[in-house]
Amino acid sequence: MSASILVVDDEPDVADLFRQHFRREVRRGDYVMHFAASGEQALERLAGEIEPQLIVILSDINMPGMDGLTLLHEIKQRFPNIPVMMVTAYGDDERRRRAAEYGAEEFITKPVDFDQLKVQLRQLPSTSA
Repeated sequence: MSASILVVDDEPDVADLFRQHFRREVRRGDYVMHFAASGEQALERLAGEIEPQLIVILSDINMPGMDGLTLLHEIKQRFPNIPVMMVTAYGDDERRRRAAEYGAEEFITKPVDFDQLKVQLRQLPSTSA
C-alpha cells in the first residue's frame, strides 16, 4: 500500500535529490512523492486531496515568504495529526527548540542522510515500506 510524502523546499534541486534517493521506493509503490516550493504552496496542496494517504511532511525551515516554522505552526493548527519533520542546513539549538515547541516530530540537518530518513519513515504510523 502506497503512502504520500510532501517535501517543501524552495530550492528546485531538492525535489530532484528526493526523487533520486526514493526512486526504488516510488517504483515499488511504497511512496508517492509530492513537492511544494513554498509554505503557501504546501498549504494549498494540503487543502486539496493528496492521494494516497499523507504520512509525513518534510519541510525546509529557511524559505522566502512563509518560513518553515510558520508553516509548521499552520499545519499543526489545521492538520494536527500529520507528522512534520523539519529539514535545515543550520542545526542550531534555537531552531530545534522552536520546531519542537511547534510540534515537529524530527529535526533533520542537511545534507540529508537518506538511509536514516528511510528508517525514520518506516517507523511512522500507516507505513510499512
